[in-house]
Amino acid sequence: MGAVFTPEDRERIREILLARAARDARISGAAITGSAALGRQDRWSDIDLAFGVDGQVDPVLTDWTAHMAEAHGSLHHVDVIAGEWTYRVFLLPGTLQVDLAFAPAAEFGSLAPGFRLVSGRARGERTMPGPAPAHLIGFGWLYAIHARTAIARGEAWQAEYMISGVRDHAMALACLRHGLPAMHGRGLDRLPNELRSSFEAALVRSLDTAELSRAFESAVDRLSAAIRLADPDLSVRLEPELQTMTRTAR
Repeated sequence: MGAVFTPEDRERIREILLARAARDARISGAAITGSAALGRQDRWSDIDLAFGVDGQVDPVLTDWTAHMAEAHGSLHHVDVIAGEWTYRVFLLPGTLQVDLAFAPAAEFGSLAPGFRLVSGRARGERTMPGPAPAHLIGFGWLYAIHARTAIARGEAWQAEYMISGVRDHAMALACLRHGLPAMHGRGLDRLPNELRSSFEAALVRSLDTAELSRAFESAVDRLSAAIRLADPDLSVRLEPELQTMTRTAR
């Protein structure tokens, strides 16, 4: 079992990457993003950097990916695409995550509060919109349908997965209402204590059918409450169907 990265490892690699960006004539701007830009970095924070690119982005991505493998021993990477941005996320030995975001120079700039320009130029601040309530509501009832069906069919593992989806989308709606990040669970631990605690009953504690049904009913109850607050008119249409789903999940 290998050693876990240290904060000193993280700082050293971040400085190497920023220095490399300063030498790369194709990089129009470089920024520290995420928790380090907000002064919230802790022992477990990863490295988040963003780069603007003059010209084609793909050759730069290819070169930087090779550098991550050759110089830092990258074990694997995965891409997240958002508009013109490519977020290439690397796993380094010692479980260090390095997120390198690349965008055309014209698009390079702040999309969220966590953005600190280190060198070069960036356009004015823009705000990336969070998920629409209607989108979260739609996936909430979709997960609920499949949870009901999985319970009825005796497919316990799928039921657990779908019940968790109902709960997670209801909690995302709560995050939106409280002005917290709604994606990837980033705002969940910052919800008011009483509200956050109200979702605990929607946790599945075993794969017994009776327990799945109980957790499903609680998850749907939390989803229904979230929909009522987000869109009362839509709630009137959806709530009878959600109640039918829990009643027929046996």
